[in-house]
This record gives sequence, structure tokens and C-alpha cells, in this order.
Amino acid sequence: MSTTDRPASPGTRTDVDAAFRGHATYRSLGEQQLSEAEERFEKGRRTVGLFLAPVVTIVFALLPLDLPREQHLLAAVLLGVIVLWITEPVPIPIGGLIGVGVIALLGVVSGDDAVAPLGSTTVFTFIGAFILAQAMLKHGVARRFAMTILSLRWVGGSTARLIIAFGLITALLSAFVSNTATVAMLLPTAIGILSVIAKLLQQKELVAPDFDPLRLRVGVALMLMLAYGASVGGLITPVGSPPNLIGRGLIEEATGERIGFLSWMLMALPICALMFVALAAVLLLLNRPEIKRIEGVHEYVQQEREALGPMSRAEKNTLIAFGVTVAFWIFPGVIALTAGTDSDLYTEVGNRLDEGIVAVLGASLLFLLPTDWKARDFTLNWSDAAKIDWGTILLFGTGIIFGSLLASTGLAETIGNSSADALGLTNVFLITIFAVILAIIISETTSNTASAAVVVPIIIPVAVAAGVNPFVPALAATFAASFGFMLPVSTPQNAIVYGSGVVPITKMIRSGFSFDVLGAMLIVLLLPIMIGLVLDV
Repeated sequence: MSTTDRPASPGTRTDVDAAFRGHATYRSLGEQQLSEAEERFEKGRRTVGLFLAPVVTIVFALLPLDLPREQHLLAAVLLGVIVLWITEPVPIPIGGLIGVGVIALLGVVSGDDAVAPLGSTTVFTFIGAFILAQAMLKHGVARRFAMTILSLRWVGGSTARLIIAFGLITALLSAFVSNTATVAMLLPTAIGILSVIAKLLQQKELVAPDFDPLRLRVGVALMLMLAYGASVGGLITPVGSPPNLIGRGLIEEATGERIGFLSWMLMALPICALMFVALAAVLLLLNRPEIKRIEGVHEYVQQEREALGPMSRAEKNTLIAFGVTVAFWIFPGVIALTAGTDSDLYTEVGNRLDEGIVAVLGASLLFLLPTDWKARDFTLNWSDAAKIDWGTILLFGTGIIFGSLLASTGLAETIGNSSADALGLTNVFLITIFAVILAIIISETTSNTASAAVVVPIIIPVAVAAGVNPFVPALAATFAASFGFMLPVSTPQNAIVYGSGVVPITKMIRSGFSFDVLGAMLIVLLLPIMIGLVLDV
């Protein structure tokens, strides 16, 4: 973060726009405006983590557990890394890299095998989406979008209604566009909305002149609504999230029961609606906005929209690149609706229009569309693109690495089978609870896609061995795989909003844990009822 982009020092007036352009996922204590109590807590948390992480790793590695060497060491290192991620004694991306390095040094896998998952197209989705977001912030497109949402008559001047409306938009888009792509699309708008609110708070002198706009509670609520709302919306249709397709395929293979597109929607929609209500309650109660009503917001929005004037060439170019990217992100979902997810056309289009490849190609248009051809000026230059949050990209990359290792070493399967044996699961209700909890726990430290791919194959034989139909617990595991809201590495959308610099890790853990618990309860209680009503299984 450059000196000009840091929060203002005491006695100066904060430059809100500069603060959001220069955001960072990790800031040292000297880069933040903290109260004495907050500073004591932060110092204590980071100091404890510095010593606790190696102690946890070493002690667990020395325990006499009946595990293969690779699984034992991987579990020990992963526990230490989780401590580093939670306590932040070092920047969170560095915590992940330390873990990857230790894994290779201990010989769990070779160095080449350890870093291979960094080539995942999900990483390229981040890169392309962040570059597109950078252009939208630089040229004011995000601000235009923000003003449009703020001007909605239903939203009015209510901060809570604004957050809920933004969450509804996110959830509905996520039903047909991947969760990651949806959050990447809407992140610049969320930052634009937050900057408007921050300026209003500043104008009305409701915050100190040198306040830190990256530490507003309303910002935490808005950003987490973006990430979590996408996960909830992604459950509405089979194509809304990769775990849905993975779980549906595994269930059909094991039980012969086919879940159609419409049947899935009828089953999932009531559950997702209640999940959204629970989500709004959790976020607004735990992260109470600094102001309930933004008085004068309508007049302010009108003035700002007039001040923006007509669209510039750079804005139009940015919209072209953004529109092309979104169109290709959505297209596979359109094919799924018309031709079905089992069709060769859907498979072919989905393989070719991988969201990571689409993201980087769409971002590349920003360097090809000129704003002044004679001067050879283009919509974005590399110095702008280089400012994207590479730390978040590294962070999620290390999360992918650990997720891959959990599966390849068999540690995830060992955890599942050992837990099932120890708990003595004998009926469908207990197995469903176990399936949901296991899926959420694994989702916390790896991607939701990996969680579904690992947990559903574990749950099916556990249910069969207990003499119960595996359909309900396997589908519950599929739904729960889209959860895991406590850490930035839990889902790509968590990582993206964490990259905004607005959500402290402690706030993500608190809000995420609460929603994990409520979501798990809704899945366990409502999913069997909806399956019985819609699918008659």
C-alpha cells in the first residue's frame, strides 16, 4: 500500500476514494486506525499465533496416531496453517505459503506436486476478475452501478434494505452464473456503494475526520452479504454451483434416482429463501451498520449521477469487456436450461468456456480497446493491473493446494470413515447430521467443489452400511459443501471479498460460524421434508 493510500493520520481528512483504491488484505498495526482496546487485542492475537502455530504443528506431529506418515504430517501442518490464518502473525497469504513449503520439506509430496494446483483455472478467474474490477473502479463504472442500486425506490434511505437488496441481486444471479463469477462481477459495485456511504458519513460528520473507511461495520455486512448471498443463491439450481452437479451425479450413480432441473429448484427454493432470511439476520445483528437511515441519500445520488455526466470512452470500453465476459460466463447456464446438463453440447461448451479462461480473455480486452488511438492509450495499462490484490490470489492458491492434498493423501476419507465408525451412526437422521457437519468442516479448509467430491463418496457407503437410503444424507452433504464461511480460503467468493480489505478475518470467522450453524440446522431439518414433498424419495 502506498503512503498516499493509507488511512489518514490523526488530524487529517480521509481520502475515501484513495483508501478503497489502495486496499490490502493484510495491514500491519501501523497501517490502521485502532482504539487502544483494539490494538491490545490485535497485538495479543498476533503474538499468540506466532508461537502457537509451530507448537500445534509439532505436538500433533509427535502424537502416536495410527495414520500413514503423509496423512499425519499433512494434518499437523494444516492445523498450524489454520492457526496462522486465524491469528495473522504474518500476512495470511504468507501463512499458506509457509505451510506449502513445510509440506515439501517434510516430504509429504514433492515440490512440483505441491505447487501444481496453483495452475487451477480458478486462480486465473481471480486474476481476470480482479483486473476487470480494477478498470471498473478506475474509470467510475462501479460508481455508476452503485448509484443505480442506491436510487431504487424500494431501498430508499434504509441501510438494512440496501444490504438486503444487494444480497437478493447476488443470490438470483448466482442461481444461473457461477458463485465466483457473480461475486467478481458485483464486487466493484459493492465497493462503489460503500464509498458513497463512507462519504455521506464523512459529510454529515458522523465519523471522525481521519476515520478508516475500510473498518466500517456496514462494509463488513455488505461484503459478507455479497459472498454468502452468492453461496445461498448457488443452491437454487443444479448449475448454480459445481458441488451441485458433482453431488447430483454421484447420487444418481449410487441410487439410480435422477433429480431434474425443475425438481431441484422446487426442492431448493424454500430452503434457500429461509437461508437468506437467516443470513440477513446474522449479518445485520453481528455487524450493525453505523447508521440505520442515510438521510438525504436520494438527493445525494441525484447530484452524483448528474456530476458523472455522460459515459467516457474508457467507461464504454470497460463495459464492453465486462459484458463480453459476463455473456460467456452465463452462456453455459443457458445451454443447461435449453439442452440439459447431460447433453454433449453443454459438456462441450462448458469445457471450452471455462470461467478462468473467459476471465483472462475478457480482461485482455482492456489492453486492446483504445481510449485514444493516436496516442496509443488503452483502457487499462499494466501499472493499473499490477495493483490487483496478488495476496488474495496466492491465499486461495494455497487453499487449493491443501484441498488437493486432503484428497490425494486420503486424509479426508480417513477423517470421514473414522468419525463415522467412532460415532456409531445407525439411522438416516444421524447420518444426515454427520454428512452436513463433515461437509462444512472440510469446506472450511478447501474449496466447496473439493468438499463435495470428497464427502459425498464417503457418506454413500456409510449410509448403505447402516442399511438406510443414502439419497437424503448424500444430498444434504452436497448442499452443505457450499457452506464453509469462516475463512477466506473456504470458498472463492470469500477470498474475493476478503481481498477488498474491508472484512477483518475475526469478523469473517464470527459471522461465518454463526451462519454455518444456522445453515446446517436448516439443511438437516428442511431438506428431508422437501425431498419427500417434491421427489417422493
